[in-house]
Amino acid sequence: MANYKTTGNSMEPIKHIKYSQKIGRDFAGTLNKRVRAYFKENNISKYANNSMKIKTVFMIALFVVPLGFLISGLVQSVWLAALMYVVMGLGTAGIGLSIMHDANHGAYSKKEKVNKYLGRLLNLVGGFAPNWQIQHNVLHHTYTNVHGYDEDIMPPKFLRFSPNEERKSIHRFQHLYAWFFYGLMTFSWITLKDFQQLYRYKKMDLTKTVSKSFQLLLIELIITKIAYYVLVLVLPMLIVDISWWWFLIFLFILHFEAGLILSLIFQPAHVLEETNFVKVDESLSIENGFAIHQMQTTANFAPGSNILYWLIGGLNYQVEHHLFPNICHIHYKKISKIVKETAEEFGVPYHTHSTFFGAIKYHTRMLKSLGRA
Repeated sequence: MANYKTTGNSMEPIKHIKYSQKIGRDFAGTLNKRVRAYFKENNISKYANNSMKIKTVFMIALFVVPLGFLISGLVQSVWLAALMYVVMGLGTAGIGLSIMHDANHGAYSKKEKVNKYLGRLLNLVGGFAPNWQIQHNVLHHTYTNVHGYDEDIMPPKFLRFSPNEERKSIHRFQHLYAWFFYGLMTFSWITLKDFQQLYRYKKMDLTKTVSKSFQLLLIELIITKIAYYVLVLVLPMLIVDISWWWFLIFLFILHFEAGLILSLIFQPAHVLEETNFVKVDESLSIENGFAIHQMQTTANFAPGSNILYWLIGGLNYQVEHHLFPNICHIHYKKISKIVKETAEEFGVPYHTHSTFFGAIKYHTRMLKSLGRA
């Protein structure tokens, strides 16, 4: 598959990056063997269990139930309507973190159709699953923290997430203003970003990775966006007896809330002082094997918090997720012990922060460092 470097608005076709086939081979082989043995010896599936299915119902209900109250006419006050949208914001983040993320990795079920339909829940909350699969599965997971490839470290020019990007004077203050723009992440989904991404991925020849033609993807995207706006904006406007402009405010609050939550979970996993940022040379090769690269570019946080683990889809165990994206997150806590012990045995870094707020603190420090150095 051809891959493309995306810098600004330009796109250059480039060849596939090669990871070392030797460095880290023993570590990766031993780790994979031990994780497979864990599931076999305990006679459990690597896919969703009953606990995961209960969580799925809960997270979907966080979005669907308040939406149902709005379009059924049971809510007829500004404050109750505001509360419904706030809960829907939690549901949007919950569906993104705990359901569609696993499904779009093929980790929720061994049945492809189940993964497909649950993955499309992203469309229900304003995103577009095919775009997400390309940006996240293809670009981010394959090329984590690699300059020019991983779009997660390629924000708008007023933000700088990598020491390999050009520093501008405005970046000096990014540790102060970044949080506002984090909140706009999902708002960009429901406006222009998904259309821009789809056209860009077509030019990059990446739409074929989701097994659909560009024309069908564009039709699906248009229908999805129309359906989303009708459900969360037009119908509530027509049914709830309050001024129409309140709903624009409510929709903004919903997405600012969801965007901030999602950013606060993903950013402390990769944009930290201890994680590596890689710039490939002319040979288009990375000196480490794939597993070692993931260990060097990814970090965990709050491993002792069972509540956080449940709420955010196990993504405080980002190391385990990047090593085993095809395993449902409900198992990350258990296999993390295997990963950590194996990393220690082979002298491989295993980055982790003891608390969530500690990880946020170090991410803030990294933003400040990137803005000034």
